[in-house]
Amino acid sequence: MHLFIVITIQAITSYLATCAFGIIFNIPMKPLLHGGLIGMVAWLIYFFLFEFSGNDFAATFAASLVIAIMSQIFARLCKNPVILYSVSGIIPLVPGGLTYSVMSRAVYNHFDVALYFAEKVFILSGAIAMGLIFAEVFYQIFERVKHHSSKKIKKDFFFVKK
Repeated sequence: MHLFIVITIQAITSYLATCAFGIIFNIPMKPLLHGGLIGMVAWLIYFFLFEFSGNDFAATFAASLVIAIMSQIFARLCKNPVILYSVSGIIPLVPGGLTYSVMSRAVYNHFDVALYFAEKVFILSGAIAMGLIFAEVFYQIFERVKHHSSKKIKKDFFFVKK
């Protein structure tokens, strides 16, 4: 029962935070709701992977990969730009609290701790970027293969030897 409550709270708050951020960027209502769903799913993936593995890099990478894939799917289905979904969907993964910790520690002259947090922010930001880029590359490869195979099928269909 306790795990169910934690998951429900995580899901609701990540959905609301993602939608609230989308409102700031004036995203229309339908893409806003879809972006909230993308952010919620990504956060739950991150949450579970981090809880079970303890590896925040892998959890962030996997969640951002899912964000990019879901953004591509929703963009195609709803005929909207991918950026509408990926920008709001990525918000739960952005290491804003860690970035604040870097600046806070630097202001109080705790440079060793600030450097540690800065390294972590840099690595997590790289994981986000890598996940988004890999998904885009996979999608482009998928589209080329799909286009090439459909072209070959049409060619074979029209030029059947009798």
